[in-house]
Amino acid sequence: MGGLLHLLSLLCCLTLLLQGAEPATFTITNSCDYAVWPGILSNADSPPPSTTGFALPQGQTLVVTVASAWSGRIWARTLCATDSSGTFSCATADCGSGAVECSGRGAAPPATLAEFTLAGGTGGNDFYDVSLVDGFNVPILVAPQAPSLAAANGSCLPTGCAADLNRACPAELRVAAPPAGGGTVACRSACEAFAEAEYCCSGAYGSPATCAPTPYSRFFKGACPAAYSYAYDDPTSTFTCAAAGGGYGVVFCPSTSSLKSGGNPEAAGLPPSNPTMEFSGDADSLRMSRNAVVFALLQMLFFSAISRPCWW
Repeated sequence: MGGLLHLLSLLCCLTLLLQGAEPATFTITNSCDYAVWPGILSNADSPPPSTTGFALPQGQTLVVTVASAWSGRIWARTLCATDSSGTFSCATADCGSGAVECSGRGAAPPATLAEFTLAGGTGGNDFYDVSLVDGFNVPILVAPQAPSLAAANGSCLPTGCAADLNRACPAELRVAAPPAGGGTVACRSACEAFAEAEYCCSGAYGSPATCAPTPYSRFFKGACPAAYSYAYDDPTSTFTCAAAGGGYGVVFCPSTSSLKSGGNPEAAGLPPSNPTMEFSGDADSLRMSRNAVVFALLQMLFFSAISRPCWW
């Protein structure tokens, strides 16, 4: 499997070089106390990345290359396994490919999504966000990897959702770990849970003027002020960065101090920002220490400094 991924990476990089474009990089780090299986989906007008899905054990980092003008999304799958027939599947954010590679398939909600539109060599801005519109399964932090660019551009900032929404999820939105009765492993959006136009911003509610925040979207926004909470939550949730030549870091289960949780009463019951973050990634309560977070961030900086344009 490693040899195949290596070959695919070489072919991807060769294609990008022939096109005269230097590839962009995502440094993906798992700071959770359990394995995750990141999935990557390119938008229709973007070529596929060097990999579309892989296993990422606790504390590990992998650098993934994409085209310089790539657009798409990255997420984490959890509680994954291969059954007796050889079919791979995950309890949360499964992409339905039946394999570790997602191969052009997206995440089944609920899933926390990191979304990107990269400008490439056009001289324009990159756009990026973290979205809870499709619900929540794993905390995510997205950050430009070039500190000098971030300092020079006021909007070139980290964003994401570091709070543990699974523990505080309203009962009617909770997704339990299999078998039935297990701990909460994901938190559905109100649109998915109730399929009503008011929550889905569809039909008579299909415009910014008619689709307003609901108590459910305010719960998400209160916990994660920088993330998208519903379809028209643009003003506070879209970030831009000019020519982010260092690429972007994506951290699963970041420190809660990386992005402060809001004090909104809708978020009452969320764990406070403190040195230890509790997260229900499976049926058991899991914990992440501050030392693990610091180590993960150091890994991001290290890989950013030494990574080549292509993922080997």
